[in-house]
Amino acid sequence: MISVFRKWYDRYLSEEESVLLVVILLGSLILLATVGSIFTPIFVAVVVAFLMQGVANQLYTWGLSTRIGVWIATLMFTSAFFAFVLGLLPLVWRQLVSLAREAPAMVDRGRATLSVLPEKYPAIITQEQINLAMNSVQGDLAQLGQLLVTKGLSSIPGLLAVMVYMVLIPLMVFFFLKDREQILAWFTSFLPAKRPMLSRIWSEMNLQFANYVRGKVIEIILVGGVSYAAFAFLGLNYAALLALLVGLSVIIPYIGATLVTIPVVAVAFFQWGIGPSFYWVLGAYGVIQLLDGNVLVPLLFSEAVNLHPVAIIVAVLFFGGIWGVWGVFFAIPLATLVSAIVSAWPTAANELAT
Repeated sequence: MISVFRKWYDRYLSEEESVLLVVILLGSLILLATVGSIFTPIFVAVVVAFLMQGVANQLYTWGLSTRIGVWIATLMFTSAFFAFVLGLLPLVWRQLVSLAREAPAMVDRGRATLSVLPEKYPAIITQEQINLAMNSVQGDLAQLGQLLVTKGLSSIPGLLAVMVYMVLIPLMVFFFLKDREQILAWFTSFLPAKRPMLSRIWSEMNLQFANYVRGKVIEIILVGGVSYAAFAFLGLNYAALLALLVGLSVIIPYIGATLVTIPVVAVAFFQWGIGPSFYWVLGAYGVIQLLDGNVLVPLLFSEAVNLHPVAIIVAVLFFGGIWGVWGVFFAIPLATLVSAIVSAWPTAANELAT
């Protein structure tokens, strides 16, 4: 047992840089778990800066100067950001409020549809069970609708915080792009002058994380945009709301697609019932998911770290538990970082030892 631990120690922690890396990782985890919500705008700005750095680099290759490339990349992000906040979000909010108001009537229709089950399967389900379940759902939805309708009166501090973030995030993205080298130099000034292992791990993490973030944002935009076009063309109610959910569902592979299928099927069913329009929506949604998983994902993430489904579920549970909704949102990028560290650490440590 001691020999096994000794081999593990010699492989991972025998060098000074390895111990320093452990301290950095533990410190980052503690910071994330304790005050992560305070630094949420900074984390969001860093992720966006990774995304827009690819745009700026492409502009550099076209012969533009660094300053012009940074300004154009920042302007593109700011335009997209305010278009989303001022254009798409109000539409989605109105559809969400409308859906919450109509939810009780939809539950009544569901109750009528399910009422035939006790006659067909009396040994499995009873009318009392259906009534109990539907009453519970109807009560929860009624509370949700009331909350959404009255939310504007009680969320003024939250709205003020959002307005501040709308200014801070684009501003931080600009400075992260403009002063990227200076910021990195300031951080590295606290590290040893010679750090071959940390440099190798940083290069690996930077490549994998940047590839993942850029690919995932492109995937969200494409899947959400195609879903909205398909739902609107087919006349599905709440097309913008459902398309946003479908687009965001790709952040959490497997889990997200499974969860967002429920509202898509429910809205289509309560709007048309079982019929041609219902099947058209299911077919379009199935084709979108099929193309996303078998064409778009392999194309976008051919150079990114491939995570096992179990690793994805564990990452969602772990980071969601310590960071709430934002932990779920950034679970896969953070898991990708961990995967990059695990893959690069032993190789870098062995090369340093030799």
